[in-house]
Amino acid sequence: MNRQRRTLSIALGVAALAAPLGLRAQRSAGNYIALKPELPVDAQGKIEVLEFFWYGCIHCYELEPLLETWLKKVPADVQFRRVPAVFNDPRFARDAALFYALEASGNLERLHRPLFDAIHRDALKTADGQALGQWLTKNGVDTRKFDEIGRSFTVQSKVRRAAQLSQAYSIEGTPAMAVHGRYTINTAAGHAGMLATVDSLVDQVRRTAPPK
Repeated sequence: MNRQRRTLSIALGVAALAAPLGLRAQRSAGNYIALKPELPVDAQGKIEVLEFFWYGCIHCYELEPLLETWLKKVPADVQFRRVPAVFNDPRFARDAALFYALEASGNLERLHRPLFDAIHRDALKTADGQALGQWLTKNGVDTRKFDEIGRSFTVQSKVRRAAQLSQAYSIEGTPAMAVHGRYTINTAAGHAGMLATVDSLVDQVRRTAPPK
């Protein structure tokens, strides 16, 4: 294939999303939901905090500077992880695969915020494989290897897992955050309010039932 016309095909192989898990969620006071039953977490001996986001979400982009500041002060007993939200729309699976390909290729920490900037400041369209490939090349990424990583079983499995988590945590929009399998927090109180709620719920988990 002509090298100049070659485009990235990340996430085209994503399988159909898993069916809803049937989790019942009970809305609680304020801008969070208490999950019943609680969900298992991956963090061992720490309080797990998840951020559900989408690269195409302007509100996620606006949250990012506040989140970066918040992360600098995260207590040692808290483990934070980003999860690209995946809904029944191919845009979400595509961008989730992009996120996990950046992670698997060792470029996530370096390019996560610049990618957000390129999308919302410079109008980069992640659906435009040629434009995305040019942006990656400009940022020192081998697009051939990157495309292979994006279509790999490992990345596609993570995309499917992200879809399952989005459903299990009753995520209805982005950005959203979750605390230790027990609470989902939305932006009803604004971005700063969401992070303050996370802090409050982390403290509640720490006081009432700290992880072992």
